[in-house]
Amino acid sequence: MSRFYRYRLPPWCRHWLLIIERAILPIMIYQLFRTIFWPTTLDVFLTGIFIGLYIAFHLKWI
Repeated sequence: MSRFYRYRLPPWCRHWLLIIERAILPIMIYQLFRTIFWPTTLDVFLTGIFIGLYIAFHLKWI
């Protein structure tokens, strides 16, 4: 089974991954503040998704 490598992706896909990777931290911080001050089920769910994405990018799983 081969691993998922970024350089195997088409250039347009690698470009979008880079954009998402850089944008996820500010979005996650905003969502975290929103969840702290006005918690709803959707906010908690989105915060969990953003934290999971940030960890996946940080550990190079994506």
